[in-house]
Amino acid sequence: MAMGASINERVTLMELEIRTVLLLKSNNVRVLVFDEVHNLLAGTPREQRVILQLLRYLSNEIKASLVCLGVSEARDAIAGDTQLARRLDQFVLPRWKADEEFQELVTAILRSLPLRLPSALSSQSLRHLSRLGDGITARVFGILNELAIEAIQNGIERITDDSIESWRPALEKEAAFA
Repeated sequence: MAMGASINERVTLMELEIRTVLLLKSNNVRVLVFDEVHNLLAGTPREQRVILQLLRYLSNEIKASLVCLGVSEARDAIAGDTQLARRLDQFVLPRWKADEEFQELVTAILRSLPLRLPSALSSQSLRHLSRLGDGITARVFGILNELAIEAIQNGIERITDDSIESWRPALEKEAAFA
């Protein structure tokens, strides 16, 4: 639908597959990105084989590169198809460290948050944030989102060093009130 294709609810799976391949070819798609590939492991072995065959088929048919993202179990999911596994290089992304790149990431996130006042963090708060998030991007985003919500609710309208220092995971907060 994002590419302007209309979808008829009565179309068969085969027709949908043909239309999809034609659409991908006509739009000159060169890279297909699949996030959370490790979720393949939740399916039955037969379902896993079908999906892996589909990935291989799409790669061959539209001559596109595949990018499969996921946690470490994603490797196991793809290993179910030897041909596909041979085609894909594996890269492990390192966890964030409290360095200049991490500061740039956090600064970009802070700028995009809907807060009325600018948030500036000390290097000590950046190190603490990196530890809190265990260097994992999604956790850092989640912490900053929670802090932004708190800042709006409290009327502070910015994330401060103190808010980073006093932040606790939601589970810890709930346990404190139990």
